[in-house]
Amino acid sequence: MTATNMTEREVQALVEDCLTVNGCDNENAAAVARTIAAAERDGCASHGLFRMPGYIASLRSGKVNGNAKPSVSRISASVIRVDGDYGYAPLALEAGREALIEAARENGIAAMALVNVHHFAALWVEVEPIAEAGCAAMAFTTYKPAVVPAGAKQPLFGTNPMCFGWPRGDQPPMVFDQASASMARGEVMIAARDGHTVPLGTGVDAEGNPTTDPQKIIDGGALLPFGGHKGSTIAMMIELLVAGLTGMDFSFEAQKNDNNDGGPPNGGEFMLAIDPSRFGDADNWLQHSELFLQRLTGMEGAHVPGNRRYANRAKTAAQGIAVSDALLASCKDFLKPQ
Repeated sequence: MTATNMTEREVQALVEDCLTVNGCDNENAAAVARTIAAAERDGCASHGLFRMPGYIASLRSGKVNGNAKPSVSRISASVIRVDGDYGYAPLALEAGREALIEAARENGIAAMALVNVHHFAALWVEVEPIAEAGCAAMAFTTYKPAVVPAGAKQPLFGTNPMCFGWPRGDQPPMVFDQASASMARGEVMIAARDGHTVPLGTGVDAEGNPTTDPQKIIDGGALLPFGGHKGSTIAMMIELLVAGLTGMDFSFEAQKNDNNDGGPPNGGEFMLAIDPSRFGDADNWLQHSELFLQRLTGMEGAHVPGNRRYANRAKTAAQGIAVSDALLASCKDFLKPQ
């Protein structure tokens, strides 16, 4: 497979051009482009240019407002609400971020509810800046039914990702981002595209039988939660935090209300920001938590969340981002007006 080396800025410019040709204004296009380019930069292919067909389809169908003007309101001392005006989530997130951080610093902890957004991105892109600002942060969102609850036969939960970030002073924050499904749906789609199998336990086919064939999971099948009933209860929790708190659609409602154009449905997102200096250990929290994280990183073979992402970031900064020529060509097709 041949590939073209691109800089992060070149990926951004390509995405911006594709989105503006298809109905996005410059501000919305730039916010989405920053998110996609960050995913490519950090080796997260399932949330990078791979997602462009869904973004473009939802613009062309009129489902997403490409000229959205997010509005931010502080509905209590520690609760921020951002109405995304039916646009893509990145601009709404950028609009509300400073208000969330400010509220966390004032109160110790703050929450942000994003409503009327179309979320199609990785959560770590959203959490990392909050952790860089010195706050611990969490983010949750839903999708459409793709995951079978433990013991059931039909999907009810979205892949329902969760993300957690912890500030580390002058070091890059520790951030993990994972689906409550056994595997992110985007990764399953990439496996199907590339002709690879997936591990047993990833999902079931249309008859509910376990399968390692990613295409069978996509075509009428479903994903399984990670860890059986434990992942299932986490997925349930995320449904309640995202939809139960904000009033936006649960995953099953999103499926009913979506036009199924291949892009993300209208929905919500729930975020928390926590100022560690406001919990009674202002002078020692960083050193104390670093003692723990250094113990973790010093253990031979221990998985440290975010390390691969940061390594990929350094590599692509030096060597560029390798974009397959087939993927690049498909993106350039979107530069042609419909």
